[in-house]
Amino acid sequence: MTRTYSFLSKASTRGLAGNGAGRKTGMVVLGAVGLAMAGCADQSGTGTLPAPQEPKAATSHKIGVLLPLTGPNAALGHELLAGAQLALAESGAATAQGPSQTQAQAQGRSGALQMDVHDTAAAGGASAAVTAAVEAGDGIILGPLTAVDTAAAAPAAQSASLPVLAFTSDVNQARDGVWVMGITPEDQVERLVATARKEGRQHFAAFLPDNPLGHALGNGLLASCRDQGLTTPTIVYHTGSAASITQMMRELSAYDTRKADAQPDGSAPAQTADATAPDKTLPSDLAAALNGGSGSVSPSTDGTAQPAAAKLAPPPFDALLLGDTGLGLKNVIGALADSQVSSSSVRIMGPGLWAAFASKLGALKGAWYAAPDPSSRQSFVTRFMARNHHMPRPLADLSYDAATVATTVARTTSRGYPVSALTRQEGFAGVDGQFTLLPDGRIRRALGVFEVLGNGGGAKLLVPATTKTSVSG
Repeated sequence: MTRTYSFLSKASTRGLAGNGAGRKTGMVVLGAVGLAMAGCADQSGTGTLPAPQEPKAATSHKIGVLLPLTGPNAALGHELLAGAQLALAESGAATAQGPSQTQAQAQGRSGALQMDVHDTAAAGGASAAVTAAVEAGDGIILGPLTAVDTAAAAPAAQSASLPVLAFTSDVNQARDGVWVMGITPEDQVERLVATARKEGRQHFAAFLPDNPLGHALGNGLLASCRDQGLTTPTIVYHTGSAASITQMMRELSAYDTRKADAQPDGSAPAQTADATAPDKTLPSDLAAALNGGSGSVSPSTDGTAQPAAAKLAPPPFDALLLGDTGLGLKNVIGALADSQVSSSSVRIMGPGLWAAFASKLGALKGAWYAAPDPSSRQSFVTRFMARNHHMPRPLADLSYDAATVATTVARTTSRGYPVSALTRQEGFAGVDGQFTLLPDGRIRRALGVFEVLGNGGGAKLLVPATTKTSVSG
């Protein structure tokens, strides 16, 4: 089964409804759970004012869920809710609707977890929903859906010391107490760079669209090269027509310099004389034939010899990160051919979005992308279908994972959801493999590296999924 991963940086729920691609977009989950500040008046009779109180960590195990359950994105919201409910059902926890819903709240058995659901599409949006979750005494927030809603809900959640597991892949939303559950472009790039470095690649560059996804990939490449001791990569962000993309690729690949350095016979600069070179006294077409067809000229349709295209030296990088899809990618592929940037000397890499159409990437045979191993998802798909009678959308994976974190921590702690338990070293078992919450709000997910096979063959898993991307040395 093909997974699709997208980047949503500043999309609103209206934007999601208007764009069918939003259904495949790795999106945001941000939540808030609250605990009122404890303040006791000084009873000593001295008349001194009490010292300011810091917010206390939430002590409830009640699980708050923030999703659009009405309006244009209701179907997607209910899909995410179904994923979270499945995780709670499998853990033996009771799922209860919040007071903001029309359904009656179930009173689960003693000691069972309760799910408190709030509609971010209702009046007041995500801000009102998180306030209601805080007032209800929730101990953790799963959601909301978009980066915009995450940004709106985060302040109240942080003030109440409520951890938030947001369903977004926008790493800009990650911070203390707010985790980005989506598979981020930065995480994908880190995996690719680590694998390429093991292959011996040392000089990285990127040719990326000038949009949020492109800049996220570029930022990820800068950080990964810095963290792994590599030289600072050259990054070009492109816009415009196919002609402008071709020109920008020529500049990135130093095409003019490489062309000027090429030898008159069309070969790359030679280091020593070639004893096997054809005899120049022979006709050029015969000399080419005697040399295995590798001469510098080729016959034209009318039988006359024509100069062959110059074979250029490799570009000044040995690994190139791309970020386009659709028509943009078609134009970039044409620019690669024009600038003689090929897989024989450059490792082409791209986003996990390529998994959705890997069978159509024949022109990029040998290219890599990082994504979860789809075989890891099969068990979840089977269980979800048995309960909900339809195939789960990719985003349901994120809500299931978030609820798995909540139920696992609730079983191991007596009060609330402490950061030390959320960021435990062993991580959690997710739909697509193991994942770990980091203290800064990022999530490290197990990603495999896939190689495009070409000829309509899709892609093969080249390097198994793992959360370990560091490279020694």
